Amino acid sequence: MSSAIDTKSVNSIRVLAADAIQKANSGHPGLPLGSAPMAYELWANHMNHNPKDPKWENRDRFILSGGHGSALLYSLLHFFGYGITIEDMKNFRQLGSKTPGHPEYGHTVGVEATTGPLGAGMAMAVGMAMAEKHLAATFNKENFPVVDHYTYVLGGDGCMMEGISYEAFSLAGTLGLEKLIVLYDSNNISIEGDTNIAFRENVRQRFESFGFHTQLVEDGNDLDAIGKAIEAAKAEKGRPSMIEIKTKIGAGCPAKEGKASAHGEPLGVENVAALRANLGIADNGPFVLDQDVYDHFAKLAEEKATVEDAWNALFADYCKTYPEMKELWDNYHNTDNAKCLYDLDEFWNSFDKPEATRNVSGKLLNIINNVVPNMFGGAADLAPSTKTNMKDAGDFSKENPLGKNIHFGIREIAMAAIGNGIALHGGLRPFVSTFFVFSDYVKPMARLSALMGVPLTYVLTHDSIGVGEDGPTHEPIEQLAMLRAMPNFYVYRPADATECAAAWYFATNKKDAPTALVLSRQNLPQLDGSSQEALKGGYILEDSTKDTPDAIIIATGSEVSLAVEAKKELAAENIDIRVVSMPCMDLFEDQPDEYKNAVLPKNVTARVGVEALSEFGWGKYIGINGEFVGMKSFGASAPGNQLFEHFGITKDAVVAAVKKTLN
Repeated sequence: MSSAIDTKSVNSIRVLAADAIQKANSGHPGLPLGSAPMAYELWANHMNHNPKDPKWENRDRFILSGGHGSALLYSLLHFFGYGITIEDMKNFRQLGSKTPGHPEYGHTVGVEATTGPLGAGMAMAVGMAMAEKHLAATFNKENFPVVDHYTYVLGGDGCMMEGISYEAFSLAGTLGLEKLIVLYDSNNISIEGDTNIAFRENVRQRFESFGFHTQLVEDGNDLDAIGKAIEAAKAEKGRPSMIEIKTKIGAGCPAKEGKASAHGEPLGVENVAALRANLGIADNGPFVLDQDVYDHFAKLAEEKATVEDAWNALFADYCKTYPEMKELWDNYHNTDNAKCLYDLDEFWNSFDKPEATRNVSGKLLNIINNVVPNMFGGAADLAPSTKTNMKDAGDFSKENPLGKNIHFGIREIAMAAIGNGIALHGGLRPFVSTFFVFSDYVKPMARLSALMGVPLTYVLTHDSIGVGEDGPTHEPIEQLAMLRAMPNFYVYRPADATECAAAWYFATNKKDAPTALVLSRQNLPQLDGSSQEALKGGYILEDSTKDTPDAIIIATGSEVSLAVEAKKELAAENIDIRVVSMPCMDLFEDQPDEYKNAVLPKNVTARVGVEALSEFGWGKYIGINGEFVGMKSFGASAPGNQLFEHFGITKDAVVAAVKKTLN
């Protein structure tokens, strides 16, 4: 039964959020005021978490998908003792504060995911629940449920309208993710007004069709009813749960309750005062709240710590009973467990004939899977084409949670977000895959990967006009420039098997950024000069005989072999060329200036870039006097080799471009 201190605690959360937003003169009070009761009930009475150890492995995860309501999350973190101080609350939305406008993973302790784009948190929660299900199947033994936690995600009508939530929850229902619980803040208000203007579907029926267990709580202030619904959801087996909780946006503020204006603007000083009065919270000035509330939260936090204590004892017994599982656990959680690939001859030296880099990647992935046990990923219904199936690893499903190959279905944007969630959960090395042209669908969630610094690997195949007959809808042109433009996102376009191995090695060992492997459909020759130098992003593949080359050809992927052929022809005319392979511009930029200048000396201005994609972004390497051999338009439908001729991406074109730079 809820008590007076429970009610006072809920209302203190509301007031603190409103104070922070008012001081910043910026923010979204509607969600914090409406959702405070469900968030309090969850954090206080049902969710296993320990403020003293925010990264405890078996904690329940909580994601605020409606990230605009961040003041709610920061208030919870403040009261429960996660290190968010009153000064931090006063600095809400200010430069360098721990309380930015939307929650940022890695920036604020206790924030499990960076949210803001609506629906993204919903899909990341699905990824976390998938990770929990797979790890539980891998590690749990009878009487030793060492992986046993829930994923809770809270969002509103906006999250439900976004297509990503449809995609993600359809998969969640298919997979029977019983540890996933969705709290739906249902208030029928969005920025433009009543949701009836654009959103009249029965959301609960939609979730039922996905295969979810659903419940309705009519009164969003009824802590007892919310608590019973959460416990019923936790007791449900074989399917995820959604609890629709009817709330009022801006609840408790007489002038704003139930109105669209409560969504995204401060309440106003007078309305904050009225909120306090209406909720029975003493007005001793902004950010001043009663000590009994803090004492209550401190007691709750101490109780939470005992749950981890019990798990630690269980885990210690587990390790003694199953030492082989302890060794496996350590391997899964060792972020350096892929470094062994560097000295693995099979990984670097298994290819001597022309082969598509997508095929090479598939073989490398299986080598990796044999030595790095926590690989976990798949494709958006394209594994036979992207070569991302791990042999003998099984398919992850409701019936077989031990499987390591994920079938995401034709759901690219949700796939990327789910991959983020798996990476955020920890213990697994996730990868996702689709055709490179569909990185347009992937992009918003890839951006979140980069923002959060999560090591998610994107396998993106069919990388150019080499796709051929499928035509311009399936031939990427501008996508490489798009991905390269993202900060903290590494894009590898390898020229052969060795460079492909370098790309996978980098991706599986990078800890604080995502990596994209952009791979060919067509066969590419193995290049004599390629080496582990590809781990520097750019390197001299074939050098000139002169101390200062006459010109430099810089190329990536399938066009590197054109550069090599052009060098041979130019040598016959006494034009001495350096060929630089640039599989990863982002990584090349990370190298010391001394190295970059050695590869691309500033005194050599005769430069040609070669890439069967857009020229955008090449200027910093070829300069104002340089030439570019690549695409100026969209592609066409024809065999790939004909398209390279048609669009002038040939050895002869490279030779002509070099001569032009020398005139």
